[in-house]
Amino acid sequence: MEPEVDRRRDLGGSLPVENMQALASRNLKDVPSRYIRPELQFDEVSVDESLHIPVIDMSKLVADQLGQQDELAKLHLACKEWGFFLLINHGVLGEAIENMKRDLRQFFKLPLEEKMACAQTANNIEGYGQAFVISEEQKLDWGDKLFLLPNPISQRNMRFWPDNPTSFRTTLDTYSSELQRVALSLLRSMAVNLGVDPEELANLYKDVQGIRMNYYPPCMQANKVMGLTPHSDATGLTLLLQVNEVQGLQIKKNGKWLPIKPIPGAFIVNVGDIIEIMSNGEYKSIEHRAVVNPEKERLSIAAFHSPILDAMVGPLPDLVKEKGAKFKSITNEEYLRLVITSKLDGKSLLDDMKLGE
Repeated sequence: MEPEVDRRRDLGGSLPVENMQALASRNLKDVPSRYIRPELQFDEVSVDESLHIPVIDMSKLVADQLGQQDELAKLHLACKEWGFFLLINHGVLGEAIENMKRDLRQFFKLPLEEKMACAQTANNIEGYGQAFVISEEQKLDWGDKLFLLPNPISQRNMRFWPDNPTSFRTTLDTYSSELQRVALSLLRSMAVNLGVDPEELANLYKDVQGIRMNYYPPCMQANKVMGLTPHSDATGLTLLLQVNEVQGLQIKKNGKWLPIKPIPGAFIVNVGDIIEIMSNGEYKSIEHRAVVNPEKERLSIAAFHSPILDAMVGPLPDLVKEKGAKFKSITNEEYLRLVITSKLDGKSLLDDMKLGE
């Protein structure tokens, strides 16, 4: 069999574009047209103070803990009705989180030429740059990213891993391992709620992880640009860490954009398209976006957890016996090729996976 590392890295990449951090530092009077989003003037942001995404206490999801069944029920509703939740008491040491924040801040403060040592190469999803740029006419996001594939460990491409700061690689190794553990634990709890074998679902995700570290520079005309285009995550399960105090994540709720207020030390977790597909539509992936601050930079870290490359992306067999499948089934390799060669566009990819009524 062809090594998985080669297959995964041959799925496509993103076109090179001008570095956003460098562009923003020039304090241009006018935003370049390729970044201007006219549709923003029509978007409605929710001001409903009573709307808050659910909070899940991971320590209560553990077997034999008091309140486990109640917390499992809360998790089930969160995945069905919101697709997003805040995760507290997750067991990741504060030191691992703070070290990751520190090293990422230091990386993005490096001179451009040093960061470019980790730049994306042609037809590769890893590295420093932008993602999902597939045409020269496409509107661009107001942000840069460093995307790495920490797992499987045996297939890491260290050419893209920064060695400045010197602690970065060790820090990311620890952080990514901790988040993999949390993700697998959540997937087992979701499986219990769905009535499928917890280990069967967890084994599909046991060793695949991508981490995208985001830098959104301030923009004096923040109401005209977008940090990250509205989309639902094409992966299975995402754990997001807010690196600084600047908010920017918004989710689509009741037709409006709802700003998310993080809890210090908590992860923001969201259901991805693959989990919506595998749950046969029971759990929902939700459209979300990142907006830009006019005065302050924003940093965040998203950890994406996906099935192994040879897995099938389709409804789990146990969930289609009564109601039938609502989605197609294709190999994860085929699915990833579609993801990587598509621009971010709401839930269009998931819609393409739906079967006709």
